[in-house]
Amino acid sequence: MQISAPVTTGSKTGATGKHPVFPVGHMLPFVLVTVLFFLWGMSNNLTDILVQQFRKSLELSQFSAQLVQTANFFGYFCMAIPAGLLMRRWGYKAGMVTGLVLFGAGMLLFLPAAVRGEYAMFLIALFTVGCGASILETAANPFIAQFGDPVTSEQRLNFSQSFNPPGTITGVLIGTYFIFSGVEPNAAEIAGMKANGTYQAFLHGEIMRVVPTYMAFGAVVLAFALILLLTKFPVIQSEHEGAGEDHGSFAELLRTPSIWVAVAANFCNVGAQISSWSSLIPYMKQYTVASERTAAHYLTATLIALAVGRFVSTWLMRYVRPSLLLGAYGAINAVLMLVTVLRPGLLGAWSVVASGFFLSIMFPTIFALGLKGLGRNTKLGGSLLVMAIVGGAVFPPVAGFIARQTGSMALGYIVPLAGFVGVAVYGFYQSTQRTLLSGPAY
Repeated sequence: MQISAPVTTGSKTGATGKHPVFPVGHMLPFVLVTVLFFLWGMSNNLTDILVQQFRKSLELSQFSAQLVQTANFFGYFCMAIPAGLLMRRWGYKAGMVTGLVLFGAGMLLFLPAAVRGEYAMFLIALFTVGCGASILETAANPFIAQFGDPVTSEQRLNFSQSFNPPGTITGVLIGTYFIFSGVEPNAAEIAGMKANGTYQAFLHGEIMRVVPTYMAFGAVVLAFALILLLTKFPVIQSEHEGAGEDHGSFAELLRTPSIWVAVAANFCNVGAQISSWSSLIPYMKQYTVASERTAAHYLTATLIALAVGRFVSTWLMRYVRPSLLLGAYGAINAVLMLVTVLRPGLLGAWSVVASGFFLSIMFPTIFALGLKGLGRNTKLGGSLLVMAIVGGAVFPPVAGFIARQTGSMALGYIVPLAGFVGVAVYGFYQSTQRTLLSGPAY
């Protein structure tokens, strides 16, 4: 159910002084949608744990294990445009509720997958989760960006996205202590278990460890879908649900260079982010003496750096143009990835950790910049930007393939390095050429 008044202003004066950040009189839906950023953050980074867990319990190669990310993020590619069309017809709230139901259902599929012990079933479950998350992101990101003064859209979206890193940290910590058993048998111990006929039971026990976490998470997600369904949402200015107005078209977007440049940048950004994170634990296992749990703590540190970077950088946007900051952060991360390639070991691992700080603003800033000036095409434009998250499906297996062919996890980090170069180019270009990219190119 929706109230009729459009929302275009905020209730509190934000960083820009005259331009408020938060919506007037509608903080409950704003808070509930912000919680969604926390929820899908938990899910996305649990997959980094699953890469290592499946590799051990299902005896997979590095390339095959990275298909965890491919299955999850390919769901974004498949569902983003259908999600945009759904919301063009029914609105953002319908998209969020639909996404949560699909998201939760995918998590519940982990039970039959674990009982059967079949990797393909896990990939189907992860694909379903990715489809649900795709609908959520297609709805929540443009909703927050438009849910207030357009001048402060980048700040508002960065604020809500600031609750994504705590979710990712929570997901990794849950995976570290509830999915990882801490048991890492060496070759001699494995041979002994095989001789005693206990090795397959050990592997099955390891794979069953994913079930309680995903069952509980699925139940929480479905409960939140019910809460959202019962909450009244406002109509924001660019929404036209039920009013019969023109909702825009993909044909118009084809003549809008700004959205396609943003899509390419987001493809590079998400691909670089996911491939750098999902490779961190195997990287440390190859070049250091760290255990799975110790390596997972480095991944947690990366996410803490991202959380700190999100809050600090949102404040910095008071003084530095978001696009310029984006370009600088992309360039810094490219250098950090180069260190990871050239200096494998703890220094390289800490470079990945440091990159989390500069990753902080990339997704929300690219998203908000890409939506600028789209007007009635905002929902469809948002769906294209979410579809670009398929970079997270493409980059990790490429990095895994390089690692398998060369025997070096370090060389696999060439892949995220290239992605961050793409982000840097986009940020600097937007900073200097913004007026050339705004509006359709007729």
